[in-house]
Amino acid sequence: MPTYEYVCKECGHRLAVEQRMTEARLTDCPQCGKPALERVLSASGFALKGSGWYQTDFKGGSKPSEDKGETAVPPPCAGGACACH
Repeated sequence: MPTYEYVCKECGHRLAVEQRMTEARLTDCPQCGKPALERVLSASGFALKGSGWYQTDFKGGSKPSEDKGETAVPPPCAGGACACH
C-alpha cells in the first residue's frame, strides 16, 4: 500500500498516511481541524539489496580478467567518495 505525505496549508503540520490508491484524499488536518490538507510529492522508497547487482545483472559484455592486466572499476561510492554514506 502506498504512503502519501500531506501538509496543512494553514498550520504547516506534516503527516504520512498509508492509503489505497482508490481511497479519497484526506482534507481535514488532524492538528488544527481545518480542511486545508494538500498531498505533496515525496521521495519513494527504493532500495537495492544484495552485493554486486550491477555486475551480475548486465551479462552482455566481457568480464575483465586478471591475466590481461585489466582491473575492475570500483563503484562510485567506494571509499566514501560520495555524500550518501
